[in-house]
Amino acid sequence: MRIDPTDPAALLDPVATYAQARKESAVATMEVPGLGTLWIVTRHDEARQVLTDPRFRLARESYAMRPEGLPETPNLGELEGQDHARLRRLAAPAFTARRIAEFRPHIEQTVESLLRDQPDVFDLLTDFAHPMPIEVICDLVGIADEERPMWRKVGIAVAGGQGQAFQEAIPDVIAGAKAAVARARAKAGQGVLADLVQTEATDDELVVLVWHLVLAGQVPGNLIANAVAALLDNPNQIPLLQEDPARAVEELLRWCTPQLLTVPRFTTEDVEIGGVRIPKGERVTVSMLSANRDPAVFPDPDRLDVTRTPGPHLAFAHGAHFCLGAALARLETEVALTTLFARFPDLRLAADPVRVPDPGNWRLATLPVRTA
Repeated sequence: MRIDPTDPAALLDPVATYAQARKESAVATMEVPGLGTLWIVTRHDEARQVLTDPRFRLARESYAMRPEGLPETPNLGELEGQDHARLRRLAAPAFTARRIAEFRPHIEQTVESLLRDQPDVFDLLTDFAHPMPIEVICDLVGIADEERPMWRKVGIAVAGGQGQAFQEAIPDVIAGAKAAVARARAKAGQGVLADLVQTEATDDELVVLVWHLVLAGQVPGNLIANAVAALLDNPNQIPLLQEDPARAVEELLRWCTPQLLTVPRFTTEDVEIGGVRIPKGERVTVSMLSANRDPAVFPDPDRLDVTRTPGPHLAFAHGAHFCLGAALARLETEVALTTLFARFPDLRLAADPVRVPDPGNWRLATLPVRTA
């Protein structure tokens, strides 16, 4: 099946689009202007294969944009093999589940402060879900209080997706990252950078890491918004969320992950996936949304059930490039959802949510809610 990235139906209802593509074949295609054919793996088992098979390799060309001014040092997503293992080994201790769990009080404080003074009707996306991650990242990285206003402005621009505001924010992100690294080197900072400067990681590697943390902040923000919309459509699930939040978050990750496609990999030789031959040198991606709703792996996959026994969803990818920030995203989502519904037990939609027509992300433009 060929997916048209300009078709409004495909953009606004990717669940139905990918369900049809998955039914027809393990691999769909999409013509991307300026890049050519993108091969999209739609089924779960084949997706896991692609994410672990060395014949599918990430490279600098996997990323459509590398901002001017960002150090040329490759990031984790551009490296493979020993180079990737080295950089990940340096950064991983700062992002373990145990280390992130210690960060819970910071997240709880941020969530409470954002919800405390909300009016009876507000946009949950722009007033809560999007501002929260940049505050968490600032705490995590160790951004000084006097620099927070700039980072909040940057966070709003990044959360809005690619556009003029995003482009204009790039120099501030890079300059802010360099300042944070320098402060950590001078032993004047706190957070994970204070630990990472004690490793063999270079300043350029740390600046690039901060840059990607800022970009990755879009994911929990959009996930939280998607999750709230899903729960308000399925209100019987809200009490169950409070009973076992961690389990509920896994189901929401499976059911409404905002990231539709993984970063493309390149085939190093002709490869057959699910009976489909993909030539050498082609861009191949995985549809995480499609794989997470594969009925061969998840019974009744289109039903939201926060009591479901967690299965092998691919919301954070799989293999060597499994998302380094997975524990943080899980905890942010858990704290945000449990606090929100505890504070506003009568929360409901104030108007229909509006989705963004985005071929790479399943995300909302607005989520107006009423608290009373």
